[in-house]
Amino acid sequence: MTISYQWLMDYLPEAIPVNELSQILTSIGLEVEAIERSEAVRGGLAGLLIGEVLTCGKHPNADKLSVTTVNVGGETPLKIVCGAPNVAAGQKIVVATVGTTVHPTNGESFLIKKAKIRGEESEGMICAEDEIGLGESHAGIMILPADAIVGTLAKDYFNIPETDFTIHIGLTPNRSDANSHIGVARDVCAYLTHHKGGKHEVVMPAISNDTTAKGNLINVSVEAQAACPRFTGVSLKNVKVGESPEWLKLRLTAIGVRSINNIVDITNFVLHEYGQPLHAYDADKIAGSQIIVKFLADGTPFTGLDDKERKMRATDLMICDTNGPLGIGGVFGGAYSGISDATTNVFLESAYFDSRHIRITSTHFGLRTDAATHFEKGVDINNVLPALLRAAAMIVDIAGGAIAREVTDLYPTALQPVEVTITYSYIHKLSGKEYTPAAIKETLTALGFVIIAEAADGLTLQVPSNKPDVSQPADIVEEILRIDGLDNVQLTGRLNIALTKALPGDRQQKERMAELLCGMGVQEIVTNSIVNSKYYPNQENLVRMINSLSAELDVMRPSMLESGLEVIEYNCNRKSQDLSLFEFGNVYHHGGEAKYIQEQRLGIWITGNVKSAQWNQKAQKADAYYMKGMIGNMLAYSGITNTTLSYPAENSDTLETTWKWKNNILCTMTRVSAAKLKQMDVKQDVFFADIHWDTWTKAMAAHKIKYAEVPKFPAVARDLAIVLDKEITYKQVQDETEKLKIDSLQSFGLFDVFENEKLGAGKKSYALSYTFQLQDRTLTDAEIEQVMKQLIDVYTNKLNAQIRS
Repeated sequence: MTISYQWLMDYLPEAIPVNELSQILTSIGLEVEAIERSEAVRGGLAGLLIGEVLTCGKHPNADKLSVTTVNVGGETPLKIVCGAPNVAAGQKIVVATVGTTVHPTNGESFLIKKAKIRGEESEGMICAEDEIGLGESHAGIMILPADAIVGTLAKDYFNIPETDFTIHIGLTPNRSDANSHIGVARDVCAYLTHHKGGKHEVVMPAISNDTTAKGNLINVSVEAQAACPRFTGVSLKNVKVGESPEWLKLRLTAIGVRSINNIVDITNFVLHEYGQPLHAYDADKIAGSQIIVKFLADGTPFTGLDDKERKMRATDLMICDTNGPLGIGGVFGGAYSGISDATTNVFLESAYFDSRHIRITSTHFGLRTDAATHFEKGVDINNVLPALLRAAAMIVDIAGGAIAREVTDLYPTALQPVEVTITYSYIHKLSGKEYTPAAIKETLTALGFVIIAEAADGLTLQVPSNKPDVSQPADIVEEILRIDGLDNVQLTGRLNIALTKALPGDRQQKERMAELLCGMGVQEIVTNSIVNSKYYPNQENLVRMINSLSAELDVMRPSMLESGLEVIEYNCNRKSQDLSLFEFGNVYHHGGEAKYIQEQRLGIWITGNVKSAQWNQKAQKADAYYMKGMIGNMLAYSGITNTTLSYPAENSDTLETTWKWKNNILCTMTRVSAAKLKQMDVKQDVFFADIHWDTWTKAMAAHKIKYAEVPKFPAVARDLAIVLDKEITYKQVQDETEKLKIDSLQSFGLFDVFENEKLGAGKKSYALSYTFQLQDRTLTDAEIEQVMKQLIDVYTNKLNAQIRS
């Protein structure tokens, strides 16, 4: 939320410096995230003076330049070289003196320096209107009326408004009471009352309720009372639509709202003043002179202010006339009934809409308007009428015309105020601070709470209607703490802590695995489990959201892949292209009628370089072998054995590799397909491992740790090179070796693959290494040779291998 500093000052009983105000707002829970200078004219005409041209002659070295002497109220005139064709002696002009920073309407600001122009000294600049931000004209210098007083500051002469500040507040969703300038002022006054004593009250704007004029009647009926408990409206006639006055445009500009016309600007002004949305209709376009608030049939077409037609649902509340819908209640206006330059009669609406209806409709259509945002959080039902009267009075004052009839106020069933009983001991227990009963009552009454009953140990309070989030004693304590200042809660000097209980087994395993991955240089990410269904155009078992947060977040993710690719795409677009990421999360799919399945997964994404270039090495790109090595480390760390590995098919683009444990998928590793990378707008290779965490944890639990003494006897290494047909894979060699079940064989592996025409057509060579060792004795050469002979016989007979010497 943004507020204007100068605008806020209109409602405070005393001025507060902007820096002090920032500290107060943050202290009372309205955290100030940023303060920006907001100026009606860039630079505020600082350093510019009103001057008079005393003399003007041709420049001796340039035909199009003039040399002038200018009086700006100093002891001696300034010598200024000017290139404007209309400069002449006797003129009153605007002068930028040396040291002044000039801010033109278009282009960069620049500093005025003492200079020599074609050999003549120049001590300033005589300004055109576009050079100082006062207009677009550059035809010549600004010539002021003869009565302009020399030496006057330009900002005073042109009556430039005082510099404003735009204050950005990180408003939490529960603080709808502070979603306006008056709401913020109310909190500030409560703070001043509590900390400075006395009674500080909000200076409310004066409201006139003149309803003497008659005619141009609009009748109102509300058929959907639950969705619209209160509806007020008033008709105005003979209104002149036009440009807003400068002060109104400045107020709106300071909070980032674009000026449209005086009627629309007034509704926006009151919205940000009171926090109550309003809507203005061209009364002559309301068919039958009748407003009806109701639900329409499912599929009813409606064209909004953006000229888009939407099919409304039976649950969307509509504002209608006798011909059909005029607008979506509390969300969006219609194209045909809005204010235009030809409007002369206006119907002004101020209503209270149920927040749930607004939220559902606004989210469904993606219409995140200011009005919808306010109604979603909850507005003050008792502000509906004052905001209407305030806007009507402003329209009469600014746009002329008159109120055409008495105000319509349909409020058949008043909403009952919330009552809360609280004890002083509870306040002390929850806040950690001992407040006196007098201080508690002073703070709460300053915030608008009404004391219904008072006892020795506590109070019964009526909650003000502008605080829909306050419903229980803890909320009352929060209000007291806010106004006192959260940083004023005293520390006892003693720290009490409770020892954390041991983490559950699954959590422990996740923490251990996260530590391992971080140790390998992989960073953890946390992404949203709700994703965009467009990522899965042909998938039928998606779990769809009944009430989605937005049109882009409408399904529970069936895969971890896309979540990580979104992070990669975001970082790559910002020149961070070497990424190693992991995330623990859930995936979801529909398993049949009324059955949903949720599974835990661990996703790992590797892209770019895994090692950067150094003076003694080249950069190493991520590849399938690097990812496979990582998974091997994870399996070893988890103690998972007896896995089976399915290798990618020959000439596979995705290099899909799957690890299984007891015939259950443990992990699948792939190179992300080009089509998927294009869909996610990622322009570099990504390797992805999808680990089925539930299966992984079962495999970890099945592992039994066995202790064995460190061998006392030496290990013996042997190498063997065999020539095979190209069709034979290393997996076949591995399987035949393991079938022998040689006790002394501790490990073996492939360390080289060689192909050459000298081996023969269709042949390749594998170089294998073996490590032999026994726990109880040293192996003899004869025993090792016997084992090697077994291996050679198997390779020769089973795989048709030839031994390379």
